[in-house]
Amino acid sequence: MTQLHRRTLLKASGLGLLGASASGWGPLFARHLAATNDRKRHCILLWMPGGPSQLDTFDPKPDHANGGEFKPIETSVSGLRISEHLPKLAQQAQHLAICRGMTSKEGDHGRATYLVHTGYKPGGPVRYPALGSAVSKALGDDQADVPNYVSIGAYEAFNRSAFSPGFLGPRYAALNVAAEGTVAYAPSDEAEASAATSNRFTELRVADLRPRPEAASRTDNRLELWNSLEEDFLARHKSPAALAHHTVYQRAVRMMRSSAAQAFDLSEEPDAVREAYGRGIFGQGCLLARRLVEAGVPFVEVALGSVGNDTFAWDTHLNNFPAVKSMSAELDAGWATLLTELAERGLLESTTILWAGEFGRTPRINENAGRDHFPNAWSAVLAGGGIRGGQAYGRTSADGMQVEEGQMQVGDLLATLCQAVGIDPELENVSEEGRPIRIVEGKAVSELLA
Repeated sequence: MTQLHRRTLLKASGLGLLGASASGWGPLFARHLAATNDRKRHCILLWMPGGPSQLDTFDPKPDHANGGEFKPIETSVSGLRISEHLPKLAQQAQHLAICRGMTSKEGDHGRATYLVHTGYKPGGPVRYPALGSAVSKALGDDQADVPNYVSIGAYEAFNRSAFSPGFLGPRYAALNVAAEGTVAYAPSDEAEASAATSNRFTELRVADLRPRPEAASRTDNRLELWNSLEEDFLARHKSPAALAHHTVYQRAVRMMRSSAAQAFDLSEEPDAVREAYGRGIFGQGCLLARRLVEAGVPFVEVALGSVGNDTFAWDTHLNNFPAVKSMSAELDAGWATLLTELAERGLLESTTILWAGEFGRTPRINENAGRDHFPNAWSAVLAGGGIRGGQAYGRTSADGMQVEEGQMQVGDLLATLCQAVGIDPELENVSEEGRPIRIVEGKAVSELLA
């Protein structure tokens, strides 16, 4: 195993991803990636905690009472219609493959979050890894200056284990990015609301990424001491846990000392670009996702939730329509701009995007003008590299209550995603008990693949 030697630590600051200022490096590096025959593949998960309403986003039912108050609009694809509150995405429909036949048996937030995030039902002794951990393990580079898996604005309260690396261990855990001054996206977090009502953008920060200038020499000395102690300890204790712990710290220090860390600095982006994405956590998270893809990160997750008086995120048991309208505006700006910028930089062909929540919402509108949990028939969307866009795959009944055509289980969705990014869905990892386990259970849907 390669050790983090003192010379490496002291020189690493001059051996960054490009060895230059990050000003202007993103588009240059993106063009380099696009021109490379053996280009790296990337995946972006746009995660919608709470379960978004399929009828009010990507599977409208305007001719039925269950359809609600939103109207459908035409898209760039003839005959394909989506919600009127997603006008920018409607013009990008040629990139979208809308999966309208999703179904599962998990209607509880915690269990359904685990299923969609890992590809496996919760329960039993096996600690299944999050999709981001498994995919980044297959696509990533342990020697890269950037992390292989970054999670932005994650809301983990429904099921924290759904976001863990499971039996793959801590070296495959996500680097979490939150709004400045917060630990994670939570109902008490007012950063996004504040940004939306002020003249500033939500600031996303990686905690302690850079030492204070006055502490630089002290940091060098501490790292020298740490490396000396680590080498001595590892020489006597070569257990998997010790090696994993060392690897995590090694990669953290390498990133801190690299110019690749500048990918996290959104202040380098023009205000007009930041505005196009949206001022909140999701919009700025999508911008950060674009920068991280440019820097070579294989898996990025961005969450979209919202805090209101009656609802949290997409869990719209009350007042569904104003909540979904508000969140759709954020989704539309962030996702559509992300697609545009990835395409302009030649990176959309090598970047696959999955939009999903843990389930859908009931077609029937309840007495509180809301929609409840509904795993029977819902929607997810795939886009970008490896995906045959410009289509709706699957069909639900006129009332939205059941799948009539193109039924997909969660495992099928994730297997299709893996196939699109160049990972064999039957790839196996070995659990702590020595049991080989497929990266996902399910069968890729060929009609969705380019």
